[in-house]
Amino acid sequence: MSNNSDLLHLKQQLRAFAKQRNWDQFHTPKNLSMALSGEVAEITEIFQWLTPEQSEQLSVEKKQQLEEEIADVMMYLVRLADKCDIDISDACQRKLAKNNEKYPVDKCYGSAKKYNEL
Repeated sequence: MSNNSDLLHLKQQLRAFAKQRNWDQFHTPKNLSMALSGEVAEITEIFQWLTPEQSEQLSVEKKQQLEEEIADVMMYLVRLADKCDIDISDACQRKLAKNNEKYPVDKCYGSAKKYNEL
């Protein structure tokens, strides 16, 4: 996604896709969140049992599989946000501002500690 208009276009495409198939009836926040969780688990499965080094050097086939699973996650996430009337771009900007406050560079640089442990 290069900008907010790309995200808006994807949201509109997903709405149309669901409407054409009469799937909107199934796209409740509960169902979409459960589907999203399943897709995230499929990403996790790709990396399961790999060393950190192996996870950074996926085969062409595994990278293609990862690409498809990331797309599934993104599409379910966009659909969930749409059904819940949440603007993802705005939500991300607000969350990033919060994270900037919780993780000041001078306290967290090079650390994997959670904000309450800094």
